[in-house]
Amino acid sequence: MKNSKLTGRSKRMEHFEGLHQKKGLNLVSLMDIFTILVFFLLVSSGTQQLPSSKDITLPTSITDKTPQETLVIAITKTDILVQGKKVADISQILEKNPTIINELENELKFRSSNSQLQPSEKSQGLAVTIMGDENISYQLLRKILATCRQANYTRIAFAAFQTAKGKG
Repeated sequence: MKNSKLTGRSKRMEHFEGLHQKKGLNLVSLMDIFTILVFFLLVSSGTQQLPSSKDITLPTSITDKTPQETLVIAITKTDILVQGKKVADISQILEKNPTIINELENELKFRSSNSQLQPSEKSQGLAVTIMGDENISYQLLRKILATCRQANYTRIAFAAFQTAKGKG
């Protein structure tokens, strides 16, 4: 067929097919994407980030040592969370007299039984980071610490915001 007898739609379709008949892979775009991806992974894997929670105001601290990655217990104004999963309601815990929080103990024991640690590491005690609001009651904190000890989480660290030295 001659181009003069083609309709407007036919001309557009022919032009479109002509543009898209080149087969091949554009490696420049893929290289750009992979470069950005590698850069992102390198930057994000450099430091441990504790889960962010708007319900928790962490205390401040001065330290040079970065924390190692451990199980995180977050204490909000209303709930106790283990790795982001709600395990107990604070108002119910404070009403009860026992020093051990059964729901928290069960979750901690479940987590330790599923961990990939060697028996020698487990015998030394497991590590946990407590991320609690700076205004939580001592009574609640004491129950959480007793529960952690009961579940063999004896290496306990407290999360805090790091401030520059000298600004205490």
